Amino acid sequence: MKTKLILLLFVVVFSSCSKDKEDDITIIDTRTIEQVTEDFQNLNIQPGVNDLTIESTTAGVFWNFRVIAPADTSESNKRPLVIALHGASRGSSTAHQNTSCYIEPGLEDLNAYIISPNAGTEQWYSVNNQMQVINLVQLATANWDVDISKVLVTGYSNGGNASWLYADFFPQFFTASIAMASSYNSRRLDGSISAIAIPLYVIHSNGDELFPVATTQAFVEDSVTAGSDIEFVVVDGLSHYTPCDYVPHLKDAVTWLQTEVW
Repeated sequence: MKTKLILLLFVVVFSSCSKDKEDDITIIDTRTIEQVTEDFQNLNIQPGVNDLTIESTTAGVFWNFRVIAPADTSESNKRPLVIALHGASRGSSTAHQNTSCYIEPGLEDLNAYIISPNAGTEQWYSVNNQMQVINLVQLATANWDVDISKVLVTGYSNGGNASWLYADFFPQFFTASIAMASSYNSRRLDGSISAIAIPLYVIHSNGDELFPVATTQAFVEDSVTAGSDIEFVVVDGLSHYTPCDYVPHLKDAVTWLQTEVW
């Protein structure tokens, strides 16, 4: 089964960040949809952890990502798909491999396909990363035994902000979002807030040193007032810099997914 990749995506405005000028526009070589799809289909994915690279829709630009694949999937045993977005990495080439701390234990009850992409030197809201994330979702749902009614985007810190972002701007590709230690202002440049079309579970510590809980709570309340369906959970005393401590709370979010959303 082939998938139709998105070669051009609109640029979303991430309201907590700004640029002094638009990125320069450069003519670049592109690869065909068929080439990228064939490369994806030829990946050797075994049950368990797989660290993978494919050339993207831009010639010479590669997507590096980890896939944690469940065993015994089939057409009659389709599994959820999770996109797990890492936090700030300063361009680390191995940031996508940091899944053992909280992603793997926190999501183990889902027995899902987990894709952990690498953002490279750009932010998750960049056009290149929009294309990477959405195209990986499309490729996975078209070629693996994925239950398309169960597609989650989740992340911690910057990855948590991105979990809001992709839920907000690309709800057609996901059915739920879990954001941890995040701070996302969903107001548009004109001051308006639109309801997010898929349910979110937002976990935040009252001990977070980087993103004050009051700020995140205000963002949640504004979005709920606009019509978003958000479960907001405040946990006690966890540092922003100890994501592993979020495991039991991520497990609670999985229970929410399984009992109230999926």
